[in-house]
Amino acid sequence: MSDNEHKNDNPNKNNKKNKNKKKIDRFEKERLKKLEVIEELGHDPWGQRFDDHMKIAQARELAPAENGETGQDVRIAGRIMNRRKAGKLRFYDLKDWSGRIQLLFSRGELPEEQWSLMGQLDMGDIIGIDGKLKRTDSGEISVFVEKLTILCKSLTQPPEKHHGLKDPEILVRQRYLDLIANDDVIPRMLNRTKIIDSIRQTLKGKDFHEVETPVLHAIAGGAAARPFLTHHNTLDMELFLRIAPELHLKRLMVGGIERVFEIGRVFRNEGVDTTHNPEFTMIEIYQAYGDYNSMMDLTEEIVCNAIDTISDTRVLPWGDQTVDFNSPWSRKTYTELFEEHAGCDMNDHEAVLKLAKELHFETDGVHHDVIVNEIFEEKVEDHLVGPVFVIDYPASLCPLTKRKKGCPEIAERFELFIQGMELANAYTELNDPRLQEELFETQLSGLSDEDSMAKMDTDFVKALKVGMPPAGGLGIGIDRLVMLLTNKTSIRDIIFFPLVRSEEGPNSKKSDKK
Repeated sequence: MSDNEHKNDNPNKNNKKNKNKKKIDRFEKERLKKLEVIEELGHDPWGQRFDDHMKIAQARELAPAENGETGQDVRIAGRIMNRRKAGKLRFYDLKDWSGRIQLLFSRGELPEEQWSLMGQLDMGDIIGIDGKLKRTDSGEISVFVEKLTILCKSLTQPPEKHHGLKDPEILVRQRYLDLIANDDVIPRMLNRTKIIDSIRQTLKGKDFHEVETPVLHAIAGGAAARPFLTHHNTLDMELFLRIAPELHLKRLMVGGIERVFEIGRVFRNEGVDTTHNPEFTMIEIYQAYGDYNSMMDLTEEIVCNAIDTISDTRVLPWGDQTVDFNSPWSRKTYTELFEEHAGCDMNDHEAVLKLAKELHFETDGVHHDVIVNEIFEEKVEDHLVGPVFVIDYPASLCPLTKRKKGCPEIAERFELFIQGMELANAYTELNDPRLQEELFETQLSGLSDEDSMAKMDTDFVKALKVGMPPAGGLGIGIDRLVMLLTNKTSIRDIIFFPLVRSEEGPNSKKSDKK
């Protein structure tokens, strides 16, 4: 069937779209007429600076205690969210990023020009107000308007409250509407900022230093993931958006920066779901003369301090459950958890193969430990309610990790799990350049060219030969941490602008329907 046939197969749908478009155009024309009246009244519809105004939340704190009592003068600014009238009174709800307050316009109290100016207001307009605080007879904190200042005329009709403003697709694509319409979004996003600030303060208090390392890498390394590829025209070379800052941060430790961290965006050309976005924020931390036990202590302190900045309790809601973040957190070995939840010894090859086949996993030519880890992800991770540190992983899965003394088959690595979700990953860092080179070569064998680890970073091996102190290293997914601490189950709810499918073109939803 041709594209034209698709376009015409539902004329009623097309007529509805055209009707909605005309409706939107009509609303915009009405707003443009009001804009012209504002200009005729001698006002700039796009506003000017508006100094010395206070947050609405601060104004509310200054309200008189008694109903019917008039209080002090205030100056505030914000967006009109609602309006209604009663006789010669007009009521508006004004919102800024700190809260809402009711405005009262009285026909008898305002000059005619100001009353006419108020008549040109619409939902969504941004205005400045000078007036007196009052608590109405019903107890509502309000501002009796003495002067109205236009700061920005909105030309767009807001989406319908119970449909457009609840449609998750619209709210993600047009995050500004989400921020305006839903009162919980700005506080949640500002809590994200508080959490990141808390992490910085915790680390700086322990003499860690924040750095910036390249986002464009000649070799994609530091993690196993598919990278985004780009091209530098002048140098005529392929470059990759970083999938991790790890190898550059370790180079800094070689150079003598003993406690170092970076908070930044990383990019992985992989799937999108409730816990994955192709670009996300992570922190990587390295401490010379530490190990993975040092990193467990640090992780617990970082998260608990972050909780303390946004909550008065460390027992937080998660859906219909709660998570107790009070110290100390549980520490369990990978081996004991596998046996507990998978029901067999991870070193029993025949039992592992049998279970893998029951789970319909591919086993031909697959390393035993890789099969074990697939079973672990399937059978164990959902049970890790946590917070729980899973420690001592199979060494073959951890090419950048120091082996446990006396147990070369075990790597000194942990992952932190909370509610079945991996939140942090840490190692006692491998600093033997010979073993590192050997492990790189082993890992490279059989990898496809598109794999992030398909090319050895020889300069990193060269740096290790100079000498890197024994160290602990830690990576924490900031987005997942914010999800957990703000009780959100989708990563899209705590990233301002998550990646979404194009509305038009071959990869749009419209194309999917065809």
